[in-house]
Amino acid sequence: MGYPSRLLTEGETVEFEMRPHWRSMVVPSMAVLVTVAAASYLIAIVPDGSLAKWLRWAILAVALVALVAWFLRPLLAWLTTQYVFTSRRIITRTGIVARHGKDMPLSKVNDVSFAYTVLERLLRCGTLTVSSASEDGSLVVRNVPRVEEIQREIYRLTERDAQRRRHSAADGTGQ
Repeated sequence: MGYPSRLLTEGETVEFEMRPHWRSMVVPSMAVLVTVAAASYLIAIVPDGSLAKWLRWAILAVALVALVAWFLRPLLAWLTTQYVFTSRRIITRTGIVARHGKDMPLSKVNDVSFAYTVLERLLRCGTLTVSSASEDGSLVVRNVPRVEEIQREIYRLTERDAQRRRHSAADGTGQ
């Protein structure tokens, strides 16, 4: 799912984009296994009788609700979360139906830092914090794949944007 080019400014290009690290889906995937196993076991042990059919349907309904809450909702959230890095800004978009977004111009970036736990280091992901010169403060992005590489890329993009702005100021083009 590429970022729509109609949402970019003139001369702006997408450098790279990503979604949260796959580790975000580990717990929801385990929930699927546990829910299916538990529902299957409970349906199998229901004794035959006049209420057996209704009890089995009730167990199935509870399992489906659990699957929607514990797996489908996190999956859709993961699929609809985007981290986009362009030649001029950092863009985050989240949300399934109601969308939330934050843009940070590269010209306002003061500092880029990352942090990860031992497990996150093994999985090559972490939390990225981009500090801004604006009043909005920092942009904190969790579960970023290859967080150290992304930090270096943001510094590279920031430098390239600063050079572009210097050249356009010298040329008088203002772009």
